Amino acid sequence: MVMEDHVCPYGVKSKWLLERQGFDVEDHHLTTREETDAFKMEHGVETTPQAWIDGERIGGYTDLTAHFGKPVEKSGTTYQPVVALFAMMALMALGAAWVATGRPLSILSAEWFVSFSMCGLAYLKLRDVENFSTMFLNYDLLAKRWVPYGYIYPFAEGLAGVLMTAHILNWISIPVALTIGSIGAISVFKAAYIDKRELKCACVGGDSNVPLGFVSLTENLFMIGMAIWMLIKPALG
Repeated sequence: MVMEDHVCPYGVKSKWLLERQGFDVEDHHLTTREETDAFKMEHGVETTPQAWIDGERIGGYTDLTAHFGKPVEKSGTTYQPVVALFAMMALMALGAAWVATGRPLSILSAEWFVSFSMCGLAYLKLRDVENFSTMFLNYDLLAKRWVPYGYIYPFAEGLAGVLMTAHILNWISIPVALTIGSIGAISVFKAAYIDKRELKCACVGGDSNVPLGFVSLTENLFMIGMAIWMLIKPALG
């Protein structure tokens, strides 16, 4: 197998994959840029690493995974980031509620699942607010009319999530969550189900491959539901 001598993560992964298949791997490292360019020109390839098996060139890491019948990374839309986040937030809520009340399943764990999810989603948006706000403009009705709302939204979602986690300042968290959740739900429903536009959701940040639709609608319905619950909860005793 031939790979560049400096940082080459796919080279390491290719070597690991070959060894898992029972091959003894003989590494040939390219130590200079000139040597790398000459190798690419000689073999008519654009990237390294390149792997050979029994004298036959298989190719890079993606080619190796396909050769061995392994799942190949796809660039299309996926719900994986949201599933991972919601699963982690659910486990965190169960763990925190267990410590706080001695029971993993309770109303508190459900409340914390929603508020933790709000905080987690806000964090993913805040990693790159500029990119998020640009993608958000594709479908949010208020952001289209007032651009600063795209920058305010993740901060508002995070603030409401933190306050709802702590069960404090409900007079701030409830109207904030209810407002941004309602605007978001209407916007997503219109774009995805009425206009039937095929867009990517900005719910997990601006570099998301999550399709706009059920997941983004769920995020907003969570906020609406949490706001309504915290509004009526005191009356229920």
